[in-house]
Amino acid sequence: MPSNTNKAARPAAKPASPAKTGYLILYNAASAALWLTVMVRTLSTVAAEGHEAVFSTTGEFCKWTQTLAGMEVLHSLFGIVRAPFFTTFMQVFSRYAIVWGITDLFPGVARSPFYASMLLAWSTTEVIRYSYFALTLSGRQPAALHWLRYHAFFVLYPVGISSEAWLIWRAVEPAKHQVHPWYSTALFLYVALVYPPSAYILYTHMMSQRRKVLKAAKAQNQKATQ
Repeated sequence: MPSNTNKAARPAAKPASPAKTGYLILYNAASAALWLTVMVRTLSTVAAEGHEAVFSTTGEFCKWTQTLAGMEVLHSLFGIVRAPFFTTFMQVFSRYAIVWGITDLFPGVARSPFYASMLLAWSTTEVIRYSYFALTLSGRQPAALHWLRYHAFFVLYPVGISSEAWLIWRAVEPAKHQVHPWYSTALFLYVALVYPPSAYILYTHMMSQRRKVLKAAKAQNQKATQ
């Protein structure tokens, strides 16, 4: 008869140190505030001047806000958080490609309404995500924020991904003349061959996370009613 002693004797996961928890709360709260600034700037610019002016008022701030998110790759790499390294790297790299490899080089592309829609999708997603993490680590988890965390992506991810893809596509032609034909070819291959499977992986990862969370919540509710 097989024994379950190994499973029973497995030690519980060590709680995070106060220093680590404090750092993550600070990081997530600061990131939520930065992305909220991106959202407010984008909305106010669209309302006052139109989408063509969004890059001039918000582009530089968004670039450095997104650059800060590179810390999440390090968090995953060094085990500070349990996020999978590959999907974290993919998401950060895809946004770096936009803010450094597209709009920073070809600001004319960012005059498109798809730049504004991308920033609104990004900022809304990140305000929800970072606020959720900061409050959860602080011992609070508002039901409305929990719902948004695992439902809003159904709309926000497709809007963000399609806006990103459009901007990359629009940069293919100017890249040929302003940088190098090889860079233009690389952008074309990236948006045509790499972007679709990458977007699928990121979207299905979020779906998987949602299923796990909802399944755990359902089991907890059933246990509470027994």
